[in-house]
This record gives sequence, C-alpha cells and structure tokens, in this order.
Amino acid sequence: MGRQITTVATGFHFLEGPRWRDDRIWFSDFYGHRVYSCLEDGGDLRIEAQVPQQPSGTGRLPDGRTLIVSMRDRLLLRREGDGSLVSHADLSGHARGHLNDMVVDDRGRAFVGEFGFDLMGGAPPEPGRLMRADPDGTVTTVAGDLRFPNGMVITPEGTLLVGESFGNRITAFDIGADGALINRRVWAQFGPVPTGDDILEALGQIAVAPDGACLDADGAMWVADAAHARVVRVREGGEIVDEIGLDTGVFACMLGGADGRTLFLCAAPDFLEHNRVQAKEGSLLSVRVDSPRAGLP
Repeated sequence: MGRQITTVATGFHFLEGPRWRDDRIWFSDFYGHRVYSCLEDGGDLRIEAQVPQQPSGTGRLPDGRTLIVSMRDRLLLRREGDGSLVSHADLSGHARGHLNDMVVDDRGRAFVGEFGFDLMGGAPPEPGRLMRADPDGTVTTVAGDLRFPNGMVITPEGTLLVGESFGNRITAFDIGADGALINRRVWAQFGPVPTGDDILEALGQIAVAPDGACLDADGAMWVADAAHARVVRVREGGEIVDEIGLDTGVFACMLGGADGRTLFLCAAPDFLEHNRVQAKEGSLLSVRVDSPRAGLP
C-alpha cells in the first residue's frame, strides 16, 4: 500500500532547508526571498525573515537565535530576538560559488557548503568546499574536493555526513574538538563519480543525487534525490532500504512533527532558476514514516 502524501502549504517558488523547531516547520523560499514557518498541518504560516540575496539553509545557535544562509552575497545572517537580521559571518573570501545548505552543531559552529560553480549558468561542474563559521564569525575552509556539497546532518556521535549531489555519494567526517573535519571517508556510494563537462550529461550518470537530508533514530538517512523525484532511506554502506516516489521533484526533507515521524518534503517540478522564478509551483508536503527524527538539524 502506498503512503499518503499530504500537502502542508503551497504557492511558493522553490523551497529548501526545512527544519523542525519549537513545534513548527521552518523552510526557505529561494526566489521568494523569504524564510517561513508554520504548524505541522500548515496552519499559522509566518514570514520569519526576508533575505534579498536568496535564503537557503538555516540553523540554530545554542542561545536560540537563527542563522540563515544568504546565497548570492555569501553571507551568514543572524536573526536577532527582535526579528532583525545582522551579518554573522562573511564567507565571500572562501566560497567560489553560491552558498548552499548548512548544519549547525551544538556549539554553534556552522558548516556551510557551496555550489562550487555556476550551476544555473550551465558552467562545467567543479568541486566545491565546506566552510566552518565559528560563533565569533571566524570562517575556515574545512574540506574541499566535494562534488556539489549539499544536505548535511550531524549524528549523535559527532559525525558530519554531507551529500555530494554530483558525486553519487554521501561523505562522512568526524568533527574534531577544534571543529576540524577529520577521518574523511565514503559513507554511501551509489555509483561512479560522473564525468564530463556538461550538466545534463552528468545528471544522466547519477543514480542518487543527494540533496537536503535528515537522520532518523535507527541511524539511517532520509535523502531527497534531486534527479529522480523521490526520497530514499539509506543506511551506511549505501543500501537503500525505503523509497517514496513523487509525481514532482523533491529537493529536501526533514523529520519533525509532534512525534518526530512526519517527513516534510520540499517539492517543485524542477530546480531550474528561470522556471522557478516565474512560477509559484513549489509546495511543502508531508508523509508519515516509522522511525523518528534524530541528530542535527
């Protein structure tokens, strides 16, 4: 029997970065330039921030303030208690492309990925980097040679897992006491690393294009597969143990809800900027799953 997909909220351009906090689901609309939140059933929709240079991943500092990735100007913004936005860290000296997703650890250290190349302009794929923004705003490049670093989680044991959308894999790092990423290894490999300089050609070689992701209490990851209109549940080693297909693209997911078993999905027909800017076909969907949320975000 297929799972029931529920529409939580609709009428957006392109949603990313879903996060469950304070009994609400937060999410970013790239081309609407806003961060929203709503209740589990979609009620009480609020605008939490307006980000002119395009919001992406969000996270939470230990004191409860929200961090928001501002993609185009390569800044990490901080939302103060009164709702105002201030610059938290400037990553423009480290990133070569748009900033992307982010995860914040329990010490307030933000790990931020970048595109690495002009995706929407059709440039040849090039490796990207992960950067760490410390609570004082200091920025350090902590990993390179990642094939479009995208959705990230941190396990309860302190392992950072990052999906490489153009790498056919999820890569793991241990987080050192000083915030360094060490003991790099492949956590899941879905196929060979794509070759060639053409985006569409590379996409055709991808078995799973890991996008936004979350962790469950059994140690598996739910991963949005940006190339195949589905979310997959993956165990270490790369075994896909569950799959939920959609009739539209899905680009991020997050476990939350009252019991942690509601899987929220950021859906849209495609990820192409020129299409998404001109239409409001993005939706936040949900589906029930068995294992509850764990880890960060």
